[in-house]
Amino acid sequence: MKKSLFLLLSLLLVVAMLLGACKTTEEPAEEVAPEEEAVVEAGPWEAAYEIINDNCGDADIIKSITAPDQYTVEFKLCHTNPALIAKIGFVGFVISPSEYIEAQGGSGDMLDKFIGTGPYMVDEWKRGESLTMLKFDDYWGTPAVNDGFILRWAKEGTTRLLELQSGTADWITTPNIDDWETIQEDENLTLIPAPGADVMYLAFTNTVTPFDDVRVRKAIAMAVDRQRLVDNFYPVGASVPKQFTPATIEYGGLGEDWYEFDVEAAKALLAEAGYPDGFATKLYYRDVYRGYLPEPTATCVDIQTQLKENLNIDVEVIVMESGEFIGESTTGNLDGMYLLGWGMDYPHITNSLDYHFNAANPQFGDTFPEIYEPLAEAAQLTDPVRLTELYTQANNAIKEFIPMVPMARGSNANASIAALEDISRVPFGVVYWNTVEAPSGSMLNLVQNAEMISLMCNDESDGESVAPCVQGMEGLIKYDDLGAPSTALAESWDISEDGLTYTFHLREGVKFHDGSDFDANDVLATWDMGINVNSANHVGNTGSFDYWSYLWGLIGD
Repeated sequence: MKKSLFLLLSLLLVVAMLLGACKTTEEPAEEVAPEEEAVVEAGPWEAAYEIINDNCGDADIIKSITAPDQYTVEFKLCHTNPALIAKIGFVGFVISPSEYIEAQGGSGDMLDKFIGTGPYMVDEWKRGESLTMLKFDDYWGTPAVNDGFILRWAKEGTTRLLELQSGTADWITTPNIDDWETIQEDENLTLIPAPGADVMYLAFTNTVTPFDDVRVRKAIAMAVDRQRLVDNFYPVGASVPKQFTPATIEYGGLGEDWYEFDVEAAKALLAEAGYPDGFATKLYYRDVYRGYLPEPTATCVDIQTQLKENLNIDVEVIVMESGEFIGESTTGNLDGMYLLGWGMDYPHITNSLDYHFNAANPQFGDTFPEIYEPLAEAAQLTDPVRLTELYTQANNAIKEFIPMVPMARGSNANASIAALEDISRVPFGVVYWNTVEAPSGSMLNLVQNAEMISLMCNDESDGESVAPCVQGMEGLIKYDDLGAPSTALAESWDISEDGLTYTFHLREGVKFHDGSDFDANDVLATWDMGINVNSANHVGNTGSFDYWSYLWGLIGD
C-alpha cells in the first residue's frame, strides 16, 4: 500500500514538472478581435502625360500641355492666339477616358462606340440601319428630358420628308428646298431655318493664264450678277455677301464692300487685259448638295450663261467626283475656275480667313503677302484696336487681289413634326437633344442625310459622323445657343497677362459613361492622342486628325 502510494505521488510529481516546463512566463492573452483591413492611403496624384513641343517655331501654336494637379490643365503657347478659346470648343477636341484610349490604342472599339461625359451614351450602332443612344443617368449637367433617341439616315431629301409626313421620324435634316413650301403649309410640320455662317465662292487658279492677270479676275467678279444667282437658286434667307467672312463673326464685316455688278466696267477691264473678244476656259464643280450650294449644276450653268452673254467668255462646265474635286481644287491643280464653299467650324475670323488665305495654302495658286502678312500678325495679337486695323487690311486686300469671288451666303433648314418643341440650334449646326421632350413614347426618332463613317469623334470631319458626338461627348469648352464659347468640362479658365498661358480649372465629380471619374489625365491623354504624332495612340480612323492639324499644327510632325 505504501509502495503504491509512493508510485502515485511520484507520477503526479512528474506530470506537474512536465506541465511546468510547457507553461510560458507571460500573462494569459486577452481575447483579440478580428483584425480590420489595413487602410492604404492613396499617394499624391500624378499626371500620366506631359505634352511638350521641342520645336516651338513661328508656325506652331502649342508649346506644352501639362497638369499641375488633378483638376487643372495648363496650356502654354508658342505665341499668342486670340482664337484659342473658340477653337477648343470645336467637336473634334472632345474628351475620352484615358483608360479607354490606352486600352484601345486610340482606335479599335473607339471607332464603333465612344465613351464620353455627355447627356447621352451609345447603346448600339447597327451599321447600315440605325444608332441608338440612351439617356446617361449620371450626367453632371441638365439631364435629358427624354430616354434617348434613335438616329437613322436617308440620302434623298424626298425620303426624309416622307418619314416626317408618315410619323416615323420626329425630325429630319435638310429637306429639299423645293419642299420647304410644302412643309410650311402643313400644320403638322415645322420648318426650322438654320442660321447661315457659310459662303459659296467662285475661285481662280491664278497660276493659269489668263487668271494670272488680276484685271481678268476683277472683270469676272463684276460680270456675274450674284443677286440673280441668290434669287434663282437659293431659298429665302440667303444673301449676297459683302465680304468673305460673315459680318456676324467679329471682325468679319470690316473693310470695303465687294464689287457691284457692272457689265460695262467688266468689259473695259477685260479689253485692257488683252481679251476684248473674250476667251475659252473651264468651270469645275462637284454635284453635291450643300447649304452654301443647294443647286450646283444649275448654278454653274447660269454662271456659264452670264459670262458668255456679258464678256463673250466660253466656259466649259465640268463635273468631277467629289473626292477628286476636293483634292485637285484645294491643291491648286485645276486649270481654270471652280465653285466651292465653306461653313464656319468655330466662331472666330481665323477659321475663315487664315485657313483660305495663309502663305502656305496653294488653293488659289500664288499667295499674296498683302493678305497673309496682316493675318499672320493678327493671329498673335489680342489688342482689339490693332486687330481691327489688320483685319480691315486683309479684307481690303482680298478685294484688291481677288483670289476668289464670294458669290452667295446660303440658308439652310431642318424640319420636324409640329409637336416637337424647344429645339435650339447653335449657328454651327449643332442641335442639343437633351432639352427636347419626345412627343410620343420616350425616344426621339431622328433622320439625317447619311450614316456615320465612324464614332471616332477626334478623327472625323464630316457632319454626319460628328452629329452623334455632340450629344454624348464634351470638351473643355462648348458653344452656347448663340454660338459663343461657354463652360463645359472646364468650369472656368484664366489667361496670363502676356496671353501665353491658359489655365483650365476642371469640373469635379464628373463621370464618364463607363463609370470612371473625369480628371486632368483624361484631357492629357486625349490631346496627346490627337496632337502628338509620336504618341502610340495617334491612330484614329484615318489617322489624319485633320482638325488637330489645321487648327493647332501637329507636334512632332
